[in-house]
Amino acid sequence: MLGHFGFSYVGFFFLLLLFIPNMLWAGRKPRGYSPQNENKILALLERAGEALTCCCALIFSDFNLHKWTGRSWWLAGAFVLMAMYELWWVRYFRSERSLEDFYSDFLFVPLAGATLPVLAFFMLGMYGRVLWMLLSVLILGVGHIGIHLQHRREL
Repeated sequence: MLGHFGFSYVGFFFLLLLFIPNMLWAGRKPRGYSPQNENKILALLERAGEALTCCCALIFSDFNLHKWTGRSWWLAGAFVLMAMYELWWVRYFRSERSLEDFYSDFLFVPLAGATLPVLAFFMLGMYGRVLWMLLSVLILGVGHIGIHLQHRREL
């Protein structure tokens, strides 16, 4: 449950799926976007959760592929959620890129841009049975989803 140290190519792949659209977003932020009024505690939790989740995704080999078991459904679910996350980004980049577009729901998932990756990494943690990933994702989720909720309420 604590994990085995070693490089995770699956974790690396998930991080690529996470980082590439975010790097594109840096140049295509929604009109009127400003992180200035974000709750400082939520921002701290988000940053800590991001760092911890990224580290866990890379340093635990438990996330790599192995023979199919009942636990493998967690990984399949994680891949589905990451695919939905990528589709949400496609929809965002094809939209007018308003704040409403950025804080939108997708396929009945509220605040999909924040919720989908958090859920995907949680499922990855369940697949690998790595407690550190689950704790990291919990911290990330409180901060990241909390900030998105704050921004959406301001709309």
